[in-house]
Amino acid sequence: MSANSPTTSHTILVVDDEPDMLRLVEAILTEQGYKVTLAKGAENAIRTFEKLHPRPDLILTDVVMPGMSGPMLIDHLLTVEPNLRVLFMSGYDDRQVVQRYVIEKGFALVAKPFTLQRLGTAVKNVLEGNQHIDPMEPPH
Repeated sequence: MSANSPTTSHTILVVDDEPDMLRLVEAILTEQGYKVTLAKGAENAIRTFEKLHPRPDLILTDVVMPGMSGPMLIDHLLTVEPNLRVLFMSGYDDRQVVQRYVIEKGFALVAKPFTLQRLGTAVKNVLEGNQHIDPMEPPH
C-alpha cells in the first residue's frame, strides 16, 4: 500500500506473548517487504531461532513477557550469535525497567502503541546499523 515499501530480503524474528500483537506486527512488516517469522514467548523464540538458517537479520521482541523477559532472551541469543541486531518494543510505562534493561545496554526501542511508519522507521534504522533510541512516550 505504501509508496515507501522497501523491497528487501531481510528476515525478522518477532517475539511477543500476545497473539494479536504478533499478527499485527507480522502484517505491518510483511506489507513493508520483510520476511517475518513469529514466536510466542521467549522460550519458543529460542527454539525457533535455533532452527532458522540463515539467522534472522533482526530480532524484534517485547520487553516484558511472562517467564523470560525480552532482555533475558536477547542475552541468551547473543551468546549464540553475538552480532544480532535487536529492536525492543514496549508498552510498559515503567521507564526504570526500560532504562535498565534496554537503553543502558544500547539497544533501540519503539514504544507501543506505534504507528506503521514509526515501526517501519525503527526497523529500517536498526537494520542499517543505526541504534537510535526512540524515547519512551507514554501510550495514549
